[in-house]
Amino acid sequence: MSDNAPIKAIFGVAIPVFLAVLGFSSFTVVPEGHVGIKKMFGRADAQLDPGLNFKMPFIQTVETVEVRQRRNVEELTGATSEQLPIRATVSVNWTANKESALSLYVKYGGIPQFEERILDPKLRSVSKAAIAKFTAEDLIKNRNLAVNEIQTMMVEALSDFPIVIDSPQIENIDLPPRYLEAVEAKMTAYEAAKRAEFELTKQKTEAQKAVNTAEAERDAEKARADGLAYKRIKEAEAEAKAIEGIGKAEAEAIRQMAEAIRNNPHVADYMRAKSWDGKLPTTMMGGESGMLFQMK
Repeated sequence: MSDNAPIKAIFGVAIPVFLAVLGFSSFTVVPEGHVGIKKMFGRADAQLDPGLNFKMPFIQTVETVEVRQRRNVEELTGATSEQLPIRATVSVNWTANKESALSLYVKYGGIPQFEERILDPKLRSVSKAAIAKFTAEDLIKNRNLAVNEIQTMMVEALSDFPIVIDSPQIENIDLPPRYLEAVEAKMTAYEAAKRAEFELTKQKTEAQKAVNTAEAERDAEKARADGLAYKRIKEAEAEAKAIEGIGKAEAEAIRQMAEAIRNNPHVADYMRAKSWDGKLPTTMMGGESGMLFQMK
């Protein structure tokens, strides 16, 4: 056996292993939601899209930068517009511009460094300044006023940086206990006043309802009385017209009778005969003596 046999055997194993390592080192995978920063001897010089990418083995390295939406949270202390101390938890969602990821990496060294040096300090300072524009009562009743102010101020403060600010939130507000007690007392007094106002309105409504009912009953009674009086008037008028009609008829009959008697004397005899009850008279007047004689 040749003395070179062991050496050949070693090279026979080492070369395929080296080629395999070389092949694997020539490619890198950038996950979705990230971009790759290709560096040669430590200098960042290219940006890679998600997926399989080629690189020079042993010479070039690749670091990833997240370009998905991220959320940063800050605990801070500040003061309201009336100088009331306050503790708040503020968060903001933000996204690094994919096209400017290389520039962000070169200037700040990556996402964690950018957050530590730029984003978090800006979030703290802007949030304190925004909260200081509002009273504690405003922050309790409508904290969206302060949220909108934080959004506006954050966009302005970070306008020169390759990021997009979205959806800041004030997640929690802690105020001094004495203020909360005063607010509670105020709310209790307000609710009591509202209840008293409601009761007063209810009483006024019920009183007005009673008045309306009485007026309605009065109007109904008046209408009934007016209707009854009207009915009686109409009945009296009808009765008067009937009597008048009967009188006119009787007068007309008398007139016609008188006319008939005047025109025919025998009509009087006929009327006397018609009204005779069939009995003879029991008395009579005697001659010129004027004496009255009993017939029976």
